[in-house]
Amino acid sequence: MEKIASFCVDHNVLAPGIYLSRVDGDVVTYDIRMRFPNRPPFLENAALHTVEHLFATFARNAPEKDHVIYFGPMGCRTGFYFLTRGLTHAQAIALIRRVFEAIAGFSGEIPGCTAKECGNYLDHDLAGAVEEARRFLPVIAQWTEEQLAYPQADVANL
Repeated sequence: MEKIASFCVDHNVLAPGIYLSRVDGDVVTYDIRMRFPNRPPFLENAALHTVEHLFATFARNAPEKDHVIYFGPMGCRTGFYFLTRGLTHAQAIALIRRVFEAIAGFSGEIPGCTAKECGNYLDHDLAGAVEEARRFLPVIAQWTEEQLAYPQADVANL
């Protein structure tokens, strides 16, 4: 079998940030990496779940909502994938930044947090999600399109 693209990324040199994971036709997948891979602590499940609910809600209510396809967590609990269509990279970065700013300042009822709306509605942590967003914002505050490329291992120092 072919190795999928995300398994070809050198996780030994990957740092928190926003990366261009793949482009499939007109669908662009961004890797929103909030934690260093293979270096605990990882995102706690309840906070990760709440970030997912908040990000998806804010992004799907943003002016760019018609360009948002999907937002979901990575199984490794180091970040999220964000799929878009019809946005420039600069627009996607700006949207990601605005949404994390909204999460960092959010208080109130977590959207979609009832037994009817969510398959694990008791597993949420709003304070943890807010803290994760606040911790991530300085990382992406000045993020640019030029920084979207995954880092490469320095073969000279291997």
